[in-house]
Amino acid sequence: MEMKETHPIDDLIRTDRIPHIWCSGCGIGIAVHCFLNAIRKSGIPPKNFAVVSGIGCSGRVAGYVKLDSFHTTHGRPIPFAVGLKLANDRLKVVVFSGDGDLIAIGGNHFIHAARRNVDITVICVNNFNYGMTGGQAAPTTPVRARTSTTPYGNFEFPFNLAYLAAGSGAVYVSRWTTLHAKQLEDSMLEALGKKGFTFVEAISPCPTLYNRMNKLGTALDFMKFCKEHSVIRHGADPKTANIDLRGDIVVGRFVNVERPTFTDFLEEGLAQGLPHRKALLDEERKEFEHE
Repeated sequence: MEMKETHPIDDLIRTDRIPHIWCSGCGIGIAVHCFLNAIRKSGIPPKNFAVVSGIGCSGRVAGYVKLDSFHTTHGRPIPFAVGLKLANDRLKVVVFSGDGDLIAIGGNHFIHAARRNVDITVICVNNFNYGMTGGQAAPTTPVRARTSTTPYGNFEFPFNLAYLAAGSGAVYVSRWTTLHAKQLEDSMLEALGKKGFTFVEAISPCPTLYNRMNKLGTALDFMKFCKEHSVIRHGADPKTANIDLRGDIVVGRFVNVERPTFTDFLEEGLAQGLPHRKALLDEERKEFEHE
C-alpha cells in the first residue's frame, strides 16, 4: 500500500507551523478539521476567505490555516471581521475563536454584529473556561463548576450561547459537540453558505484544566459523556437549550431564517442616495468574480 506524504487538507494548513500548541485530547483540532472540510465542500475559492481570531486557545486557529487570516487583540475579532466585510463584501469572512474571547470582553461586539445581521460566520469553540491562561471561569462556565478562580464552585449563571445568538438576531444558529464531527462539519457548511450573521457552537473538552478541575476524566471520558447525554433537537427553542454538564446537552440546528443583511441595507441606501457609488461597487464586484 502506497504511503502518501501529504494529508488531504495540507493545502489549507500551514504545515510549517506544525506541531500545534493544543493539548492532547483538546477538541479544537476536530473543529478546525471540520471547518477546513466545510471550506473545501463549499465551492468558495480559498482566496475568497478571510479568517479572524482573537486571543485564547481557539484564537490560535488563524495562525494555522493557509488562508488570509488575522490574529487580533483580545475580544476584538468581530469588529475586525466587520471591517473586512464592509471593505470588501465579496469576501467570506469567518470568525473562529473561543467562548471567553467572543462572549466576555467580546460580548458587546457579538450581540451588535448579530443585531445588525452582518454577513459573517462565527464559530465558537466552547470549553467552559479560559484554557490558555490558567483555566479561569468564563461566561459559559456552568453553575457549581470548579475553575482556578472558582475553587469552591461557580455561582454565576452562564450564558446559553445559542439563545444569546438567536435573541440578538442571528439568522443561523447550531450547536454540536466535537464528538458529532460530521454534523458539526455539515452545520459549518450550511453557515458558510448562508447570508447574514451565522453562528456555530462546538462544545469541546478541555482535559488539561476544566475536565481535571471537575473530575470529568480524560478527553475520551468526555466524548463518552457526550455520546450518552447529547440529545439532537433540530428546531428546538434555544431558550430551552441550557448546558448543565450534569444532565443532557441539547444539540442541533436551532435557527435557520431569512433576514436582510447589513450590507443589503447599505446598498439600498447607496442606490437611493449615491447611485454613482453603487454602480462603482457593482463594477468592482464583477471584476472580483472574474479573477
